[in-house]
Amino acid sequence: MREDQSGFEITQQQGGWVIRMWWPEGPITGGPQRVTVEPAEDAEPRDVVRGISTTVLRRLDLAAAVNLAKAAPRAQETLEGVTRELDASGEAAGRLLAAEGVSERYLALLAATYAAMAETGAPAPVPWLARLIERRPETIKDHLKKARREGYLGTVAGKAGGEVTAKARTILQSLANTQG
Repeated sequence: MREDQSGFEITQQQGGWVIRMWWPEGPITGGPQRVTVEPAEDAEPRDVVRGISTTVLRRLDLAAAVNLAKAAPRAQETLEGVTRELDASGEAAGRLLAAEGVSERYLALLAATYAAMAETGAPAPVPWLARLIERRPETIKDHLKKARREGYLGTVAGKAGGEVTAKARTILQSLANTQG
């Protein structure tokens, strides 16, 4: 979600597409007044060439977007704090990668940061992570696949991102204990 000149924009990603919905300032009484659909930064070229499918549009979660827009005035303050925390978490993952390589601690922190970014509705979390970790998006995708294969990041049907597993939470707790 980001504040636009005179309103709020809520973003969702469906496959290789980013859907932006905009509301003007003031009370939210219904759906958005503007909707745009654009290819995501990490979209597969073959998906973009085929165009926007009806499946992408059917999966648009308008009810969730309306609820977010209604909460926007309160959420805007906390969103900035969450963004700072996510940036710090991504930068910490980058430091771990530099120090330890693709270790279990790095994979657990990467999985947690990625899941949190997706949970906030951040469009294109992989490129965002790539910038924070200072690696190419393809490299981050490979690391996320490894995190899934090795049990740090689970999948949730119909939900972008995934779920941090108990294995990852245990490692994150020990990481927090050594830093705190």
